[in-house]
Amino acid sequence: MHTTDIGYATADAVVIRGQDFSTEILGKCDFVDMILLTAVGRRPTAQEKVMINMILVMAAGHGVTPSVLSARLTYLGAPEALQGAVAAGMLGGGSVYLGPTQNIAQSLIDACRQLDATASDAEVRQLAAGYIEAAKAAKKPVLGIGSGTHVDGDPRTSVIRQLSRDNGFYGLHWRLMDAVADVLSENKGRRFVANGAGAMGAAIADMQLDPLLGRGLMLTGRCASLVAHILEERDRPIGQAVWDLVLEHEAHAQAGHVAA
Repeated sequence: MHTTDIGYATADAVVIRGQDFSTEILGKCDFVDMILLTAVGRRPTAQEKVMINMILVMAAGHGVTPSVLSARLTYLGAPEALQGAVAAGMLGGGSVYLGPTQNIAQSLIDACRQLDATASDAEVRQLAAGYIEAAKAAKKPVLGIGSGTHVDGDPRTSVIRQLSRDNGFYGLHWRLMDAVADVLSENKGRRFVANGAGAMGAAIADMQLDPLLGRGLMLTGRCASLVAHILEERDRPIGQAVWDLVLEHEAHAQAGHVAA
């Protein structure tokens, strides 16, 4: 028989991670409690709860992105299927959007295996230099640093860093992330700082959360804002206007091809 450790139901009870859903969870457990309880089998500490709430809020705060456009255009074609529009937007959570948080957390964890929490600043800096060289050798960008939008530095990063400090989660991975930014700044002759994804990845790594759970938290938060965008699409639609722009561009391209 196939079973799950997460939960089961009997004729007179629902049980989640060994706790009675009706008497021990409902009304006594909030959503963040439930996320960690179902995912890892325990409720979060007060400090973890602050951080997980921050991650969910971070993921929910965004404007028009490719995933939002996917959701809005899907709603344009199938307004009867909210779930389809949300799913379309969620499918855009890959290596460019949302996914970097998981990838950065994992890369920091992998890099820091050779050091421990007592590492000196010089050791962390040396590790940062190697981290940058490895990315360069692989012809890959240094994940988690810089922003095309926030040219003077991501305004969210300092807040996430302070929350991490306040709640006891500014550790070796955060130190490496900040050291990478410092080394890059010196090498390039201009200021680099961790961006939102870099800050989130460092926080997740220092919380000792599974990086895959980190992506899951980002997707959970993003789901809420996709619903918000779809509600706005219903009341103040932009999907048709976006589609019209595509058709207009296509018509111009066709006309130019014929003229040529």
